[in-house]
Amino acid sequence: MQQQLINHSPDLKRLRDEGYHLEIVDGFLLIRDVPYVMPSKTIERGTLVSALTLAGNIATRPADHVAHFIGQHPCSREGVPLTKLVIQSQSHVLAPGIIANHMFSSKPAAGYPDYYEKMTSYINLVANPATSLDDTATARTFPVIEDKAQETVFAYVDTASSRARIAAVSNKLAAGKVAIIGLGGTGAYVLDLLAKTPVQEIHLFDGDVFSQHNAFRSPGAASIEALRSSPLKVDYFYEQYSRMHRYVFPHPEYVADANVQQLQEMSFVFLCLDNGAAKLGIVQYLETMAISFIDVGMGIYLNASANALGGIVRVTTSTPQQRQHVHANQRISFGEAPGGNEYQQNIQIADLNALNATLAVIKWKKLCGFYLDLENEYHSTYTIDGNNTLNEDMLHEIATKIGA
Repeated sequence: MQQQLINHSPDLKRLRDEGYHLEIVDGFLLIRDVPYVMPSKTIERGTLVSALTLAGNIATRPADHVAHFIGQHPCSREGVPLTKLVIQSQSHVLAPGIIANHMFSSKPAAGYPDYYEKMTSYINLVANPATSLDDTATARTFPVIEDKAQETVFAYVDTASSRARIAAVSNKLAAGKVAIIGLGGTGAYVLDLLAKTPVQEIHLFDGDVFSQHNAFRSPGAASIEALRSSPLKVDYFYEQYSRMHRYVFPHPEYVADANVQQLQEMSFVFLCLDNGAAKLGIVQYLETMAISFIDVGMGIYLNASANALGGIVRVTTSTPQQRQHVHANQRISFGEAPGGNEYQQNIQIADLNALNATLAVIKWKKLCGFYLDLENEYHSTYTIDGNNTLNEDMLHEIATKIGA
């Protein structure tokens, strides 16, 4: 991916062809071996870093004028710190393995038209004092180029995390295999959100066909041609989301006692199904295998007097550290959905499906350490009327009760 991106971007290719030591990591452009002067007037080498702005696999105009530097504070040839260039000197983790020590700011009136102009401008500001002391001190080192791609789970580079400078935080989501059981409205939205994370693998389980009513409570806009072909849900969503995430795996079957062992390699499971009997067997298996999971659900009813829908959206979490609330507090129903439940009949509730999935994925990200989680709730509900969110079954409360 790295060499393909460089080859398709004229400004990056020019930097490489002129002998600069380029590397692309987690949406950042690095130029290594940039010489600079120390306060002792000796010459060291550092790394210049800039967030990349991409359109597909092509670099576009830089989104900002700032750059980062890995190394000591660069100085003039006299050993005087370049304070007009350096606007901040504080270690900052940009991405795993990329810890910047300084931030640079030098903005031309019209900004930088491309990365060649941006990076060479900063290189000249940092390296020229070194070159004036030693004419062999140059950033054009012409390194040996290895023809290997930086393998990621994405079909194209995640520049959103690098732009926001949270690539190191996003990396907390990179490990593990996650399963989504049930690709009705909520499960499909869970997939939509997970596909935008660097999770290692996403496994889809559903034996149903993607029908016309599914299109009205699922992300995206299904074409009439796709509906006419009556694809399986897992195949339809695999085709959509494998365009972005390389490791989406479809399993065209319902999960039941006979095949539940397929979940044994999963690190996390999202339960997005209505079949209570099947759910009970899955939950028991996940508990036995010490696999964490989140169960989602909605109870929607028609208020006849108001001729409007009301109800509650639920997210229940279970980990090896806390299981008892699922059964003791009966947080998950293992019975069949009642025949009059509007969730089974009314398809115009994509917003609630999306909200249910969003709350579930946010909780998963909290468990991964991506989001701050001070309350450690294991059961939360959102009530439509009143717009109220209630958190219950706090981990620390139960831990206190059992003497942990």
